[in-house]
Amino acid sequence: MAATSTGIHHRSYASELALRHTSAEKFRLVLVVLAVLAIPFVVSPYWLTIANQIGIAVIGAVGLNILVGYTGQISLGHGGFLAVGAYSSAILHVRGDLPIPLSVLLATLTTAVIGAFFGIPALRLKGLYLAIATLASQEIILFAVRNWEAVTGGRDAISVPRMELGGFVFRQDFHWYWVILPIAVLAVISARNLFRTGLGRSFMAVRDHDIAASAMGVDVTRTKVLAFAVSSGFAGLAGALTAHYTGIVTWERFTLEESILYLAIIIVGGLGSISGTVYGAIFMITLPALITRVGQDMQGTLPGIAEKLPAVQVVVFGLVIVLFLIFEPRGLARIWQRLKDYVRFWPFRY
Repeated sequence: MAATSTGIHHRSYASELALRHTSAEKFRLVLVVLAVLAIPFVVSPYWLTIANQIGIAVIGAVGLNILVGYTGQISLGHGGFLAVGAYSSAILHVRGDLPIPLSVLLATLTTAVIGAFFGIPALRLKGLYLAIATLASQEIILFAVRNWEAVTGGRDAISVPRMELGGFVFRQDFHWYWVILPIAVLAVISARNLFRTGLGRSFMAVRDHDIAASAMGVDVTRTKVLAFAVSSGFAGLAGALTAHYTGIVTWERFTLEESILYLAIIIVGGLGSISGTVYGAIFMITLPALITRVGQDMQGTLPGIAEKLPAVQVVVFGLVIVLFLIFEPRGLARIWQRLKDYVRFWPFRY
């Protein structure tokens, strides 16, 4: 199926339902696959760690975009659900002596159930009021984590043993890359296909106009609760992976700043875009790491700059969000689409 200046035309349902329609899209996909497979062999250990962090961030951000970008339910409590996934998986593995795959699966399901519970206020609240309610869920979860000493250990961190499979211990970032990558790819594909189903389309209908969606037969109550459950499930999976990847679980890793980071990822990447979520995760995780590396390289010429790096990262973080909201509210996904359209339609403007 070729792309022309008059659009992409489909002559069968199979063609329309395909994830990639043109030869150019398939070629770019091959290049991306080759690049992703080559990353652990060509980058330094520092950037391989960043790549693993990006993979985990993609999983969690996809879940948040399902809720905020596709269903229109604002959330400031994503960090709390990451904590639920991390603590649940760590406790099930360390104290329950369950294998890691099973503990991760149960942690994901547990987080989805808790997310559905905290999503109940969404049935009555919208906009700023819903944001405050989800912020409350963030604080409630962290309060429980810090004070429920019998289960979580309170403020003390939980040490998680390294994952072992068939006698092989996953110690290095290189080993974890091949664990995180397929899970992140599966999460992206699952989310992409979710919105080709009736459930996914009901999410978007509620986002566009919940009253009209209800008039068309969409169960708004069920849809909103399920959106929170699905979103929290992705967050729980990301949190569980974080626990086993880092080998330590502490509440300080899942504060409100983490929720804001994930919200920034989907804003910069593009609300309502799964591919934009990937772009946003790459951008927002790489940017602070790049600032840190540049600061370290400049330490010799500018003594004391290392002490100012946290402040620089905060300033750049806020500036990036403001600039995207002003100049391109639809994020990196829209910028990439414009570049593709420019090349596809050249020398015509449209």
